[in-house]
Amino acid sequence: MKKIAVIFGSRSAEHDISIITAISAVIKPLEATGNYKVEPIYIDKSGRWFWDEKLKDISLYQSGEINDFCDKAPQVQLQFGEGLTLVKSSQFAGRKKYQKIDIVFPATHGTYGEDGSLMGLLEMANVPYVGCGLEASAIAMDKVTSKLLAEAHKVLTPTMQFFTAREYAQHHDTWLKEIQKKLSYPLFVKPSSLGSSIGISRVENERELINAIEVALRYDDKVLVEEAVQNLVEVTLPIVGNADESLTLGSVEQPLSKEDGVFDFDTKYLNQGKSGKKMGAKTGAQGYSKIPAVLPEKLIASAQEVGVTVYRALGCEGIARIDMLVDTKAGIVYFNEINPLPGSLYRHNWAASGISSIELVEKLLQLAESRWRRKQSLTTTFDTNFLKQF
Repeated sequence: MKKIAVIFGSRSAEHDISIITAISAVIKPLEATGNYKVEPIYIDKSGRWFWDEKLKDISLYQSGEINDFCDKAPQVQLQFGEGLTLVKSSQFAGRKKYQKIDIVFPATHGTYGEDGSLMGLLEMANVPYVGCGLEASAIAMDKVTSKLLAEAHKVLTPTMQFFTAREYAQHHDTWLKEIQKKLSYPLFVKPSSLGSSIGISRVENERELINAIEVALRYDDKVLVEEAVQNLVEVTLPIVGNADESLTLGSVEQPLSKEDGVFDFDTKYLNQGKSGKKMGAKTGAQGYSKIPAVLPEKLIASAQEVGVTVYRALGCEGIARIDMLVDTKAGIVYFNEINPLPGSLYRHNWAASGISSIELVEKLLQLAESRWRRKQSLTTTFDTNFLKQF
């Protein structure tokens, strides 16, 4: 029986979303197969790592008991060398518990996880892991970099300006003038590297622009400002597959945005969409989207083409979700952003395509092993006589 380590939590603004993804969308489906031994690894908000069967119980987090648990439980250690081994001190002095891991299933959204930080660690351990690699994860989590790369592959993106916190602090008046000279209101202001729509604002004038930039800079040291797309319909497309293999596309989905056009954290996770009511079987998990999107077939096809182009351009593997903005009057699809670890794996969308949660997680494990085997054939060391010269 293969040992699967599911890593979740972490020092991220999306910490709580990560817990839901791990327990509901990964751990439960994996255990339902009866084919895997799942080892939960929880990273608390201070960055401490824990490994315990109790971490699979959602009530531990809902009750707030997780804080007391972490203060008393021994922290897990990671041992590298021919893969990854978990090490934890037992209640008996001098004894330790060891567990060799076959595959890692990251469920860490946002900073210090989904952004490539965790993937770098797993690459060093040379262990198979699910999802996008280090480079693709880092690029995908940076909205500015991913847009620039998409543009290099002839994909349209909304007109934008971007700057760092240092640049804005030194020349904020210049940046405000530059933005308003080159862009037309309404505008969207976003932290460059953050998910779950946290810190995003829609602005109509300079006063709102200044306030929105200040908000975005609380979450990131790089800010993106871009024009709103006219006649807007927002769509999103989940994709599964490795770069060198065929891709499986989910349904083109249409989120039901709020009146202000900001599809924010509350709308996604707390209010269940604009009305706060379930929208029926044809909608997303929180009832805030239409599956499939209500668009002409030509625009659906264009969205699929943009999604695949961006997925391959960024070198995504395993799973990712591409978000796009459609100007329905002009018939243009713009790339908005890419999520290298969709919340709850976007399982509601795959279910609409006839793919169960169990089938999804098992497919992702297969893709992880396939990529790992491919990389083992690459040469990463080189023998030389260099040291003998000294």
